Amino acid sequence: MPPLIALAATLGGLAAVRWLYRTAKRINHELQEARMAHVAEAARSREIPTLRRDPRTGAYRPD
Repeated sequence: MPPLIALAATLGGLAAVRWLYRTAKRINHELQEARMAHVAEAARSREIPTLRRDPRTGAYRPD
């Protein structure tokens, strides 16, 4: 009987380790996607030209 309990505990431990590993990979993948989305959003905001005030007309124009 004790070897059966040890085998069950080992299999249960392996299943828990596998589940934790997969969960960690999934979470890290989601975090990486969020980081890349933030970087892409920052890059898009750089494409928008900065407006400067024209001293003669008072209108705002891109550089």
